[in-house]
Amino acid sequence: MPTFQEALEIFHRPFFTLLRMAHEVHLQNFDEQTIQISELLSVKTGGCAEDCAYCAQSIKNGTKFPKHPMLDEVTVVKAAREAKKKGASRFCMSTSGGCLSPQEFEKISAMIKAVKEIGLETCVTLGALTEVQAQKLKESGLDYYNHNVDTSPDFYPHIISTRTIEDRIKTIETVQKAGIHVCSGGIVGMGETNEDRIKMFVLLANLSPPPQCVPINKLVKVPGTRVDDSQPIDDFYFIRMIALARILMPQSYIKIAAGRNTFSESTQALCFFAGANALFSGEKLLTVENMELGFDKNLFNKLDIKIQTS
Repeated sequence: MPTFQEALEIFHRPFFTLLRMAHEVHLQNFDEQTIQISELLSVKTGGCAEDCAYCAQSIKNGTKFPKHPMLDEVTVVKAAREAKKKGASRFCMSTSGGCLSPQEFEKISAMIKAVKEIGLETCVTLGALTEVQAQKLKESGLDYYNHNVDTSPDFYPHIISTRTIEDRIKTIETVQKAGIHVCSGGIVGMGETNEDRIKMFVLLANLSPPPQCVPINKLVKVPGTRVDDSQPIDDFYFIRMIALARILMPQSYIKIAAGRNTFSESTQALCFFAGANALFSGEKLLTVENMELGFDKNLFNKLDIKIQTS
């Protein structure tokens, strides 16, 4: 189990030394030329009572983001079919607002079954779960449950007060107990230090087991949120984060998530070399912009990258 001091020493190694270390770990566990693609759909948007400082959907921020009811199953399945045509092997469905009503939970369970039937892996983000709910999701065929820890335990109270990081870890453990894969990472660039970022990855690496997928989000500033004036993370620090995550969690998929549209092709190529092997496709990630149509295809062609099919 890695310690903070061990991770700190790895993170501060010379840049190319760090990247070589991470790339060697990557080669031992994955095909370096293969990327796993997910697509994300917000199936229930806005009106969230949590106070996450970064989120446009929180009613406690000043974004005034509109609230939309849960999408119907036909609309969701149609979106999943389109995602599969574009190369996605996993379809992720997200809801805002934390706890779902029993009727909404049944709708989500039906969506999971329907998406599985068209040959895609499934992932959902629903907030905190009970053991009964987690078991229901498992029975519906859910493959992954996304529940980010967001940041380090030390910095967490600065961005969220309506729940604790211990609450999040409890939900992750509940999901693991049900036999569902965990997708858990965080956001960088909210005003935290590099030490906070390192502590976040150490926390994730010390889960038993570590998350099977680790999304790393670069903060996308939304006017009205409480972190819209924070300093953006330097691209080279972001690449170091990818490398550190790969070394600490060698068998996990390391996913470049939100903020990818701010990176150049060269930065993304270095992220892949450092161990990133998963990403979100599509032009939108919940409330923020993602990649322009055709960008990924062109980049993958230049890098001789193939898309994972299963």
